[in-house]
Amino acid sequence: MAFGTILLFSLVFWVVAIIALWKVFEKAGREGWKAIIPIYNFWVLCEIAGRPGWWSLSFLLAFIPFVGWIIPLIVWIIVALDIGKAFGKTTVFSVVALIIFSFIGLLILGFGDAKYHKPGSGKTPAPSAPAGA
Repeated sequence: MAFGTILLFSLVFWVVAIIALWKVFEKAGREGWKAIIPIYNFWVLCEIAGRPGWWSLSFLLAFIPFVGWIIPLIVWIIVALDIGKAFGKTTVFSVVALIIFSFIGLLILGFGDAKYHKPGSGKTPAPSAPAGA
């Protein structure tokens, strides 16, 4: 019973995460189906953030015991901060919603009213103010 519940929860979580990433990709002018392919989806996310796609390969270092997780973690933090900036979000939003609670942050970016501005295009918007400010 417990295994089935965990499996069902994991499947639902995975499907919702794919939908959120799909919407983020579409807002950035990329094909949404690329969100389904593991590793390649992070390659595309790196490119959306204005970073080289090959940065996604840093996750292969995670197989190195003890220290292999450090570089992928740093890469994820940089990419998440850049994604937030490309969608006009504040650093606080990027840290809380994209780094700590990325599942929720991607849903907010994908289904919210944030507009994507390609990094380096000179059109990067100023961070949006909190509601009611």
